[in-house]
Amino acid sequence: MLTLYVDCLPAVADPVGSEVWQSIATVWGDRLGAELPAAVGWEISLRLTDDAEMQEFNRQYREQDRPTDVLSFAAWEAEMPNPTAPSEPMYLGDVVISIPTATRQAAEQGRTLSAELVWLLSHGLLHLLGWDHPTEERLVQMLTRQEALLADLPPSLWQRLQL
Repeated sequence: MLTLYVDCLPAVADPVGSEVWQSIATVWGDRLGAELPAAVGWEISLRLTDDAEMQEFNRQYREQDRPTDVLSFAAWEAEMPNPTAPSEPMYLGDVVISIPTATRQAAEQGRTLSAELVWLLSHGLLHLLGWDHPTEERLVQMLTRQEALLADLPPSLWQRLQL
């Protein structure tokens, strides 16, 4: 089981809601379970923030002095450990999403903010699992994988995200 812990900057509202986020995480945990290290479960944290905090993270960790849509901070920089007798969930890392940037992108893409946030979380999750896109070819591969994750979400969840 994939558990998602959601934290919001106090001035930022979560348009998705913890119940929907956890439903999404459950679907993706089931889908990705065979690809993840053996564990009794996996955990990630999601931070919803504003452009100012995101710009600070981007400056500090990527040396780019501007906000961005999503950043991922994997718990394991090298190969993930594979414990032989896992007794507790494995922490995969953090995903940080800027709500103002996501809002602008949602408008550009013709999506709801909630759907854009789920799209960004899927991208961040793949980064936590070691996916990257240094080339156009790798970007296409990653986006294809991302679309597969999104396609796994049941229509009932998508309906809740379109409100």
